Amino acid sequence: MKKIKYSKIREKIFPLKLEKEKSDRLAHITHYLQNHSEKVDFRKKNLKAYLNGNTESIAAEPEFQYELKIDWDIPFPPHSNPKFTFIDLFAGIGGIRLAFQSLGGKCVFTSEWNEYAKKTYEANFGEVPFGDITKIKEYDIPDHEILLGGFPCQPFSLAGVSKKNALGKAHGFLDKTQGTLFFDIARILKEKQPKAFLLENVKNLVSHDKGNTFKIINDTLNDLGYNVVSKIIDGRHYVPQHRERIMIVGFRKDLKGAIKKFKFPELPIANKKVKDILDLEVDPKYTLSDKLWQYLQNYAAKHKALGNGFGFGLANLDSITRTLSARYYKDGAEILIPQQGKNPRRLTPKECSRLQGFPEKFLVPVSDCQAYKQFGNSVVSPLIKSVGRELIKALEIDET
Repeated sequence: MKKIKYSKIREKIFPLKLEKEKSDRLAHITHYLQNHSEKVDFRKKNLKAYLNGNTESIAAEPEFQYELKIDWDIPFPPHSNPKFTFIDLFAGIGGIRLAFQSLGGKCVFTSEWNEYAKKTYEANFGEVPFGDITKIKEYDIPDHEILLGGFPCQPFSLAGVSKKNALGKAHGFLDKTQGTLFFDIARILKEKQPKAFLLENVKNLVSHDKGNTFKIINDTLNDLGYNVVSKIIDGRHYVPQHRERIMIVGFRKDLKGAIKKFKFPELPIANKKVKDILDLEVDPKYTLSDKLWQYLQNYAAKHKALGNGFGFGLANLDSITRTLSARYYKDGAEILIPQQGKNPRRLTPKECSRLQGFPEKFLVPVSDCQAYKQFGNSVVSPLIKSVGRELIKALEIDET
């Protein structure tokens, strides 16, 4: 049977600007296209409904009446014979998916609220994430073996729990985490009971609220039936960037051998250098203007006089950078590249991609401003892959 190119499908059903699409119509369609042969809830009749009966649409083509055969002409196509399934929550631009897909997994559901991040995600994986996870029912999410998520850290309030105790009212994990995005992970774990999960967050999650936040997270995961381990790992072992993040790994308690087999990866020698990720030729627009460069120098001098450590970060090209953040689009101050005979410059979006360990073929279809936000919010993908390899090894899944 002749295959249909994904790019052809895209031309027929996508709006001119994906980031302007506010409904989950495209999420339903693209999830169906990647999972129509699986036992998921995205049925052909739903797809036809979303295509509005357009006779020019792909739904009217003969191949569609039997089984879609798609030529995935995208950088990171789905596996046709996956070793395991996973879901990608708070997906961003897919740094975690990239890691687990490269290990042989297939993503059966993904969610991300930012419209511009969705555009980058779709360009690389051929799938539009569903939107706000807080509005998605846990029972509508397909069954999966591994749950993945780089969830945002929001404050956990113990006051509400204390008040319920005082009133003699019962409370459980849902009450403890209500109002935080971790709550959505908890309710999905409770409903779907995947074999394992990997959660990624900033290292300060451990010390937030004198450790109470992290205790609630661990207690909740334990109450949901999982054995949990965690470790703070610096991304500098994989890329030339200082980026400490906590990795939280859990295995369902009935899989008794998994937690015993799992070990965090032995870290490679941290010998990465900034100069290895830089472009040979860079557009002059990335060089700081005289006005901005003078402002940053004055700002640094002011805080140095006050005894503070605030200021710009001029990178040592034979060493590593500071942590790339989502605010990088503002002035690039935390990571500036020195230039002989002229003002320093920002990293280009492609250099930010490499700084997070993304492959060269990873596409960046958005503006520089959006790209800086996206990579600043993303993960060191090779680090995730390293932890993921140990996770699937503990589950006795053969890596491809």
